[in-house]
Amino acid sequence: MHRSPGPDATRSQRWLARLSFVLAGLAVAVLVVFAGVRSFAILAVVLVGAVLTLGAAYFFLSRRGVVRWVSAAVVVLAPIAVLVAHAIAGLLWVAILAVAVWVLAGVTARLALAGDRKRDWRMPEYPARPPAAHPFFIMNPRSGGGKVGQFDLKRKAEGLGAEVFLMEGPEREAVLGAAGGDGTQALVAEVAAEHGLPFVVITAGTRNHFALDLGLDREDPAASLDALTDGVELHVDLGVIGGQTFVNNASFGAYAEVVQTPEYRGDKMGTTLQLLPDLLQGHEGARLEARADGTRIEAPQALLVANNPYGMGDVAGLGRRARLDGGVLGVIGVNVDSAHQAVGLLRGAHSTGVSVLTTRQIEITADAPRIPVGIDGEAVRLPTPVQCTIRPGALRVWVPRHRPGVPRPKPEMSWARLRQLAFGR
Repeated sequence: MHRSPGPDATRSQRWLARLSFVLAGLAVAVLVVFAGVRSFAILAVVLVGAVLTLGAAYFFLSRRGVVRWVSAAVVVLAPIAVLVAHAIAGLLWVAILAVAVWVLAGVTARLALAGDRKRDWRMPEYPARPPAAHPFFIMNPRSGGGKVGQFDLKRKAEGLGAEVFLMEGPEREAVLGAAGGDGTQALVAEVAAEHGLPFVVITAGTRNHFALDLGLDREDPAASLDALTDGVELHVDLGVIGGQTFVNNASFGAYAEVVQTPEYRGDKMGTTLQLLPDLLQGHEGARLEARADGTRIEAPQALLVANNPYGMGDVAGLGRRARLDGGVLGVIGVNVDSAHQAVGLLRGAHSTGVSVLTTRQIEITADAPRIPVGIDGEAVRLPTPVQCTIRPGALRVWVPRHRPGVPRPKPEMSWARLRQLAFGR
């Protein structure tokens, strides 16, 4: 009897799923045929090397002194030892071939699952109704290493009929657009949303994560000005924390504690390595607890509350946000108390040390009256409890019609769905 491979599965999906299983079997066959009994040794050595490397990385971050530097040596030497062991046994080419075939199996599996992705993964675009009657921009000439001057943004914007205010003194509110980092964008976006005005993002900051997830060109800030002449409108959510707007995320715990220190700006790496051991072991920093929709995240070492959830396609747990109009906050809590849990992070969102959820409101409490928070990369201290909420569709953003855009989200790797595609129910 024919068994259905699932709803709306295409012929190519079915054959790609079958091919992925064939390649996975071929990878195992390569080891068995060319290495024989030693194939089990290959797998054991690779697994031990991976566990040692990740466990040592945890001790490097959470300890000081001799333990830290011994751990650093293990992080460097463990992968080298794995390669040397294979080379001595004459099995290096076998391992490389098996890994290459396994990678191909993963690629075909992803392609098979890609057909399940939603067709509406992009944010809908609306007419921007240009030209703008009176564009007004606020530009931070110090942000992004001086990109405002480097790309001649003031002159180009004025050439399009915009009025430009340069932030030479204390930061001020703007009405329509901003050239600067994410902190500047959030400041101006709050005012634009409050007055129902369209907002134009100019990518003149250091990282510009908000602009990246809007699909803008971070390498050419001047291209953002095309929104005034040939643009489309996006309706974007805004996050709110303690009455303050954020466009990307608010971070609590270890990262927030680190960025609060005066030394962080001058020596980010050194300051982080100096403070992390006490923070990871609970000797410093407030003990946090988060509550949302009946779910509790107790004592996370790091907590991220994002304006819409990030993709979970990497070990770190952070990817891109394909859409900023989902009307929910994305929450990621991390609690790693041992090398064992650090190794478990290889499972990503499914790790016992990682909590992932979406909500419209979350409350963060602590055993301290005030806690450090990183809001779009800016360090502040807020009284507890801290409330985070979402304002759905609060901001009208004008972006160029022709822009790099946001890459299609990667499908979640699901062996159950892959089996269903390949062999039916």
